[in-house]
Amino acid sequence: MPKMSAISSSKSAAGLARAGLLALMLPVAGCVTSGSDRIVATSVTPEDPRLRHPIALVEAPSSLDVFVAGPPGQLDIRTADQIREFAAVARQTELTPIAVLLPRGSRHDWLARAAVPAIRRALVEGGARGYVNVGTYPVFDPALAAPVRLTFEAVKAKVATQCGQWPRDLASGSSIDGWENRPYWNYGCAAQSNFAAQVADPRDLVEPRPETPSDVEMRMRAIGNVRKGTDPGTTWTIRNSNLGAAGG
Repeated sequence: MPKMSAISSSKSAAGLARAGLLALMLPVAGCVTSGSDRIVATSVTPEDPRLRHPIALVEAPSSLDVFVAGPPGQLDIRTADQIREFAAVARQTELTPIAVLLPRGSRHDWLARAAVPAIRRALVEGGARGYVNVGTYPVFDPALAAPVRLTFEAVKAKVATQCGQWPRDLASGSSIDGWENRPYWNYGCAAQSNFAAQVADPRDLVEPRPETPSDVEMRMRAIGNVRKGTDPGTTWTIRNSNLGAAGG
């Protein structure tokens, strides 16, 4: 009899252990079931404008239209300055040579051809190197002023998506699409486009520029002040004016 009671007690203890284990597994199973219900199988539209309208680097032509004014074969000061600045920008890219496209079919074709040597000189003064391609482009309306077009291929920053897309009606009351607490599709596209247009060197968006040498004179001045025990900071003089006395 003592042996039978020991066996029965051990069986009851094992049963209680299994019951306790099942009781612990039930909440875990419930968590797993509820978690699986939150899985989204469809594609999710990114809410961040930087992800929805990303900025990409593309190769695109950079052009300058030059309207020849002045005596034949000469450029006015404004036009020459524009060409020099254009050449300086082209020098920074160093990808492709500059092309000079002359209008073909306008009333003053000969003025454009006569200005080519002056345009070459302005390009060289602006820092352009290498040869210059000279070509033509057709003019379909001779009555319009046809400029001499300077162009070169450059890397530009541009938004990969097209702005101005409105796939949903923001004021629609016939559906619950407008009830969602989400930004509309075109949100942030204009800001991304403006930012891409203001970047001086699009390569800065991919990798940083190397550090430039530090100001040796400023650094030695600060080190000398530290050695002398004085404040190495810069002294700024602030002068406050009497606003009340400014009007009279």
